[in-house]
Amino acid sequence: MIAIGRSRYADGMGGAPRTVDGASAIYSRASAGGAPAPRRPAARTSALRLAAVLSLFAVAGTPPPEAVAEPSSPAAEQVRQPVTTAPSADSEFNRGVRARLAQDWPTAVDAFRGAIAQRAEFPEAWNELGFALRNQGRYTESLQAYDEALRLRPNFPEALEYLGEAYVKLGRLEDARRVLERLRPLDAGRAQELAEVIQKGS
Repeated sequence: MIAIGRSRYADGMGGAPRTVDGASAIYSRASAGGAPAPRRPAARTSALRLAAVLSLFAVAGTPPPEAVAEPSSPAAEQVRQPVTTAPSADSEFNRGVRARLAQDWPTAVDAFRGAIAQRAEFPEAWNELGFALRNQGRYTESLQAYDEALRLRPNFPEALEYLGEAYVKLGRLEDARRVLERLRPLDAGRAQELAEVIQKGS
């Protein structure tokens, strides 16, 4: 007799009953001799199960689910590389100004040199470089930086004032006074400050 629905049968080992699906229970015991009926091969049973599942999708009008391949790591998550840009003359100049305000003179010198490397004709950077060098006691280099700033901008009041102060530090008062004469018609306030420095250094 063919089992219909869910049937119970002895598993042949301990006689314990177990419940199986109707699609899996192929034959029950023969009603006459009581010997168990032969079982279908496992491969055929799996094929029957697959056919039953596919038929359910066909009746419902929905396609069977497709296997989704696991994406590879690069496709699943793109690694974003940080965008790096080379420092510009302006960014290096601003870094130098921040260092000057913090009185971090080595960093200031490095930053202003970086700005000049990006833009050689940068009088403000040359002037600031001279100031940072002067505050490290590197007067010869400081004078060279001021000279370059004034070559690029001859009437640069701040560079003139700083150059005059550097001359005072070096004891070159006559050179400082000549710078003062150039500064007076350009910026009276800075000229007064330089004159006071010269007076104190006399």
